[in-house]
Amino acid sequence: MIVGVPAETKPDERRVALTPAGATALKAHGHSVIVQRGAGEPSGHDDQAYRNAGARVVNSAARVWNAAEMILKVKEPQPAEYRYLRPGLILFTYLHLAAAVALGRELLDHRVSAIGYETVQLADQSLPLLAPMSEVAGRLAVQVGAWCLEARNGGRGVLLSGASGVKPGKIVILGAGIAGTNACRVAAGIGAEVTIMDVNPSRLRYVSDMFGGRVTTLMSNRATVEEEVTQADLAIGTVLVPGAKTPRLIAARTVRRMKPGAALVDLSIDQGGVSETSRPTTHAQPVYIRDRVVHYCVTNMPGVVPHTSTYALTNATLSYALEIADHGLLEAGARNPALRLGLNTYQGKVVHPAVAEALSLKPHSPWEHER
Repeated sequence: MIVGVPAETKPDERRVALTPAGATALKAHGHSVIVQRGAGEPSGHDDQAYRNAGARVVNSAARVWNAAEMILKVKEPQPAEYRYLRPGLILFTYLHLAAAVALGRELLDHRVSAIGYETVQLADQSLPLLAPMSEVAGRLAVQVGAWCLEARNGGRGVLLSGASGVKPGKIVILGAGIAGTNACRVAAGIGAEVTIMDVNPSRLRYVSDMFGGRVTTLMSNRATVEEEVTQADLAIGTVLVPGAKTPRLIAARTVRRMKPGAALVDLSIDQGGVSETSRPTTHAQPVYIRDRVVHYCVTNMPGVVPHTSTYALTNATLSYALEIADHGLLEAGARNPALRLGLNTYQGKVVHPAVAEALSLKPHSPWEHER
């Protein structure tokens, strides 16, 4: 199979979908790799490293997209890339189609077979290709939240760790999954007062066992969310429903009741956001202030640390990319249930049920058709 790796075009996205080592692995399996010139440089991988790995480096995105049978990306295709979509193309990337209806329609109209990293799901319901970026984003959340709280950025001027004789800041984390747990790790590590909330008591027990008395765990419901968020200096939203839009757990009225200069970091923004007041931002303009609350809603947070993120992402995605390249999409899905759950669109039909619901369409499984 011919595997293409274009440069990312989303603003301030510096990750790349494949390291040179990943290209070596694909070549060892008999596949061809085409990389756009400069695609890996922002994350520390120059063109010569790809050439040394056996990849072909070409000058333009068009040459990559037009030659490849499977495209590996980090972020969803941007509008300028829609012209490269075509029937039969396999696209393997983060998609988040529940919050990107226009992209979903383009994939359907062009009969692209699109697999979303974020919907590949194991039998235990874990999300192996979302996990590494959730880990990075969770750890970054406290870092950027602290920056939002600086007075020059419109924040309260609170130091989350506190100081001798001064109380630490209060951090409330919504969601005790991978991102929430990693945010909790950093928050507890700097000495902040931390509360983490979830609807799953097993996750809360896990977090409680991990951190002991250093964090407070609470069952999440409308009343407790409002109470905790309005008392927080920093609220972090990490809730995810695979393939579906994120439930809006923080109402606009709750934001209005937050402390003046408090911060809200919404990691769920890729899937629509956890707050009614959230809207996507970029690394170039990461924050806005609404109701005197500093909102940070960057849709590709891990892109700010591209070296770490690229390695973490490729470590997770490579085995799945190899499986698709080795066996073809349908056979790979038949062999691997996790990969089968990752398929969002196929030959003009929506496959993933949650994505279908978000797009107001009926799901169709190609494997059922094959039987």
